[in-house]
This record gives sequence, C-alpha cells and structure tokens, in this order.
Amino acid sequence: MTVHPPPRRCCIFGIRNCDTMKKAFAWLAGHGVVVDFVDYRKAGISIDQLSEWSRRAGWENGSRRPGWETLLNTRGTTWKKLPAEARADLDEARALTLMAAQPSLIRRPVVDTGDALLIGFDPQRYASEFLGTDP
Repeated sequence: MTVHPPPRRCCIFGIRNCDTMKKAFAWLAGHGVVVDFVDYRKAGISIDQLSEWSRRAGWENGSRRPGWETLLNTRGTTWKKLPAEARADLDEARALTLMAAQPSLIRRPVVDTGDALLIGFDPQRYASEFLGTDP
C-alpha cells in the first residue's frame, strides 16, 4: 500500500481578477496545492488581520523593512490616485487604516500557509515553501 502525504493547503487572499493572482492560482493548482480563497475586496479586511500580517511580514521575520511597507502596494493605480497628503508621512497605523478602507492597496497575493506568510507572487519562494526546494 502506498502512503501519500496529505495535500498541501493554503489560504490565499486577494482580488480574483488581478493578473498576479491568476499567476499564483495557476502555480498553486499546477503543484497540487489546495487553495482556500478570500476576496478581500468583496469580504473586506480588518485592521486586526492587517496588523497580524504586518507583524508576520516585518523585521522580526527577517524582512529588511517594516511589515506594513511590504503589504502596501505602491505600484498600483489606487495608490497613485491617492491625494499626496494621504501618501505623505505614513506610519503603520495610517497605512493599515488606508489598506482596510481600500483593499486594492494591499499587495497581492497574500498566501498564508499557517507556518509562512508569502506576499506577492514569487515562483522560487513558492517552490521553497510548498515543494521544499532551495530558492
């Protein structure tokens, strides 16, 4: 009798029609990862959840910058359309409040494996986390 390992599973947060999300969904499906999806534009996202992600993505986990900076999508049109005063002198509290009010400001996807939090789509990081290969 062959014993198979349990399927790998994760929760992916984002916006379904985003191109980067589509790449992540395709990669995960292609590697047999079972996905639970939360569309935070439809469901909303709490400041508590964002704060937890910020903690997990920040300096204490080896990042070179605060977690909220990793989470904040400054390349998208939502960010660019914000008034200059909304973008100026951001700190964690203001950034998390902005992201909760406008979830498209959150970098996508956010993948929670339970053990790791992966922000953005990086096939090498995904392979390392889900397949155990070196990046």
